[in-house]
Amino acid sequence: MKEYVVETLIYYSKPSFDKYHITKSSKEEIQNKLNEYSAKGYRLASSDMSNFGSALYIYLYFEKDM
Repeated sequence: MKEYVVETLIYYSKPSFDKYHITKSSKEEIQNKLNEYSAKGYRLASSDMSNFGSALYIYLYFEKDM
């Protein structure tokens, strides 16, 4: 049997000449979440992304054996 957890991260776009500003600013936080759940015995099973207005929603799906 498996246990599942969904982590949602939200990032907002801002006026910038750098079209990759969200990617650059979110990389460290996403890595920290991966490390946090890995330390608890989870593995990243899947990920997804959606956007609404100026917000970018990143979903990280973790699983571990019980």
